[in-house]
Amino acid sequence: MPQLSPLNWILLFVLFWSAVLCMSVLLWWSSKVFFQGSFSSSKTLKENKWNW
Repeated sequence: MPQLSPLNWILLFVLFWSAVLCMSVLLWWSSKVFFQGSFSSSKTLKENKWNW
C-alpha cells in the first residue's frame, strides 16, 4: 500500500464517514416515507395524474 500524506488520510477519513452518514440518512428517510400511512395508502396512488 503506498504511503499517503496526512492530508490524504484526513480526506479519506472524512469521505468514509460522510458516506456512512449519507447512507444512514437515506435508509432512515426511505423507511420513514415508506411506512408512513398517508404516503402508502392506495387513495393517493389513484389520485396520481402523471401517466408513468
